[in-house]
Amino acid sequence: MIPALLLSAAMLIVPPSEPGCSRLRRLRRVTRATGEHPSVNWWLPTISGIAIGVLVATMVGGWPGVAWAVPLGAGSAAVFRRVLARATVAPTDPLRLAAGWDLLAACLLSGLPVPVAVRAIADHLPQEVAGQLSAVAERLALGADPGTAWEIPESSPMYRLARSARRSAHSGAGLAKVAATTAADARASVRDAVAARGQRATVLITGPLGLCFLPAFLVLGVAPVVIGLAAGLAQRW
Repeated sequence: MIPALLLSAAMLIVPPSEPGCSRLRRLRRVTRATGEHPSVNWWLPTISGIAIGVLVATMVGGWPGVAWAVPLGAGSAAVFRRVLARATVAPTDPLRLAAGWDLLAACLLSGLPVPVAVRAIADHLPQEVAGQLSAVAERLALGADPGTAWEIPESSPMYRLARSARRSAHSGAGLAKVAATTAADARASVRDAVAARGQRATVLITGPLGLCFLPAFLVLGVAPVVIGLAAGLAQRW
């Protein structure tokens, strides 16, 4: 009975699949983005803890049920709160950024001024990068120095482009080349990451197979030879 209750509590506390976790995290992100009251941070875990506590108390019954319901309910609420707290914003797709840098290079090579080209591609990129590009375009339009206009935090996904853009200074053609090179580097990084994940998957697949075949090899290949040699030596002695 107790193991079944613990398993049921675990299934209710932690979503068993990534879609379940992603739904909880989307709820958390939507709450943060819309500025709603932060009560969602506690009422969801509280309701889940009460539900699990009532379930345990009902199934066990009596004072033992209450004794089990209180810690399980409190523990489930704490774990549920931790699941919500782990919600993070999804990383920016590097391929989408690479497409944006290619578009920036095309705009600059077609003759558009740098502020206009930067503002034009901002709408086609994720919100974080779009806001930073719009700020860069505004500073460039107001006549700011490129070294100042392209001042971007290192944590930004477009930091590499901004650092190279500061070096290219005032030349639009130079910035177009920088954008194209940054896009190529981003795609190369994605290819390397995919290759690394493939190699890691290969190791993870072959590891269990090796653990299965090694005992079989020892039992069917090595053990009979050792037993035969030991039997022969025993008969001689």
